[in-house]
Amino acid sequence: MRVAHIHSCGGVALLTEQEVSRSWIRLFAGGVEVTVETFTKAETLLEELRPESPLYHRLQNELEEIRELHAPKKTKKKKAQKLKI
Repeated sequence: MRVAHIHSCGGVALLTEQEVSRSWIRLFAGGVEVTVETFTKAETLLEELRPESPLYHRLQNELEEIRELHAPKKTKKKKAQKLKI
């Protein structure tokens, strides 16, 4: 079993940016089904990063894009128009 290197910041254990990045890649690897649990894990990974981190902002934007891609598609209802002659 591999133990992640954890850094302590004010008594709180944090993953390194490299570890978060590696976990993120595994989470959204090609062919892996994206579920609600996947989004929850992604949000947990984001919480491991400092809010001012460029990686935090990049992954946050990526997560928004992934959510949009996996959002249920809305179907447009075609309104039937009657022609008056």
